[in-house]
Amino acid sequence: MLRKLFSFHGGVKPQTHKAQSTTAPIAPVPMPDRLVIPLHQAVGGQPRPLVKPGERVFKGQRIGAADGNVSSAVHASTSGLVRDVAPALMPHTSGLSALSVILEPDGEDRWGELETINLKSAAPDELRDYLRDAGVVGLGGAVFPSHLKLKPGKVGHTKTLVINGAECEPFITCDDLLMRERAGDMLKGISAMRAMLQAEEVLIGIEDNKPEAVAAVQAAIAARGEAGIEAVAIPTRYPAGGAKQLIRVLTGIEVPHGRRSTDYGVQCFNVGTAFAIHEALDRARPLVSRVVTVTGNVAHPRNYDVLLGTPMDHVVRLAGPGADTDRYIMGGPMMGLRMPSFDVPVVKATNCILVGSPALFPPRPPEMPCIRCGECSKACPADLAPFELYWFSRSKNFGKAQEYHLFDCIECGCCSYVCPSQIPLVDYYRFAKSEIWARERDKDASDRARDRFEYKNLRQEREKQEKAEKLAAKAAATREQAAAKPAGDAPATGTAPAAKPSPDDAKRALIEAAMEKARQQKAQVTPKNTDHLSPGQQADIDAIDARRQAASDAPAAAKADEPPAGSA
Repeated sequence: MLRKLFSFHGGVKPQTHKAQSTTAPIAPVPMPDRLVIPLHQAVGGQPRPLVKPGERVFKGQRIGAADGNVSSAVHASTSGLVRDVAPALMPHTSGLSALSVILEPDGEDRWGELETINLKSAAPDELRDYLRDAGVVGLGGAVFPSHLKLKPGKVGHTKTLVINGAECEPFITCDDLLMRERAGDMLKGISAMRAMLQAEEVLIGIEDNKPEAVAAVQAAIAARGEAGIEAVAIPTRYPAGGAKQLIRVLTGIEVPHGRRSTDYGVQCFNVGTAFAIHEALDRARPLVSRVVTVTGNVAHPRNYDVLLGTPMDHVVRLAGPGADTDRYIMGGPMMGLRMPSFDVPVVKATNCILVGSPALFPPRPPEMPCIRCGECSKACPADLAPFELYWFSRSKNFGKAQEYHLFDCIECGCCSYVCPSQIPLVDYYRFAKSEIWARERDKDASDRARDRFEYKNLRQEREKQEKAEKLAAKAAATREQAAAKPAGDAPATGTAPAAKPSPDDAKRALIEAAMEKARQQKAQVTPKNTDHLSPGQQADIDAIDARRQAASDAPAAAKADEPPAGSA
């Protein structure tokens, strides 16, 4: 029975350029002289380094521990010597550096002792923790820690597990080749995911321009004999590989703004992630390599199994780059990022190295004014108003941009692709998002500073009050001690002369009077010359001022009580 398919709003049909890199099987990459393994390769906190310079490591050894739950571990891609743990240039347009482990391979590629887990007896939470420590993240580009997505949603269980094999971006074919060559192992990972999510059915969506992959997956499903798993060929239309778009096509569910697919009993994973989960759970192998497409301005486009941390130019040399190569793009032409250098490392998010040249990617025509034709709105798969977002982003009216759901934009590039005015719309959206994030960070820092300042003021006021209370208690104790003196201490004959107050008694009396005045004012006094103090705080300040005045008046009072000079 044919499954009913649905459509999503917008989308485009650019040239695919996929046939060039699917003529040969996945090939291994020779060991490079140096591996640069960034510790931060996934969404969440940066893993903590577990190795030091001069230390020898084995392949698969954990070199970065997950920092909290929203994080994922990092492992040595091969055996060798740790040369340094230092910042290194990252594969990102910004050109920023991040803490990395610089590893010199020893050529043995020797695995260390790997931690195994029993799939049948282990609880789901144990399996999730194991995947976190195995460094498994989403390999479709988002690199979100997979163990977090493998928890049942709000509905208590997952009705449909969607596996994304659409691979809609032009030039990229790593998922296509993985499904052709490793469909059986991919299905083992899918079965483990299904068990953790308690999913009723599994739908594997593959674009219909990949007939070999569809056939390979369907044959593997038949051989496995597991009910409730189906490989579905979907119409080729970019960006059918977006999670919300694929869920819409396969299930008819449209996830609205501010909601997640798990709220509707649906979860989505990439085929590469499913294979990585099989490697971790069935073979105890952490994520140390991935399939990468090398294509574009090269003589022999192909897919390679690349160790994480391998310099990109080391991989590209195998495909024969053209002499006029002027850029590397990580990803495809629609959503890819231009690399700041040719030798940046391959990371978990690297699904493709697109080698560019002026002939393949000619300079963009000059940007012209927006004519409000609405073509961008027709093409937007998120059903937004791109031209409105453009105006608000350009004028830095970020509040209005957020009102028009700026953060629902998936930066697919459809709007820029169809714009007749050649406006790089996605660049404006990225600018607006980064500015909003920066302002949020500044606001959070300001709020924390204000909280610290207010806490300091409260602490100082509390300390003043505690000090005043201690002084009052001490004065009261002194009075009680004086009143409790026995009468036998008086002289035996005659009438006891009246005791002359000492300077200390006069000082204490002044302090007690000031404290009494403060207690009376505390309930009714209003702040003087201030708008930010409470009556109680102002009373405490007045009490302090009174004590200071009493301290200055006490010597004068004592001097007045002394007998005149020369008196008998």
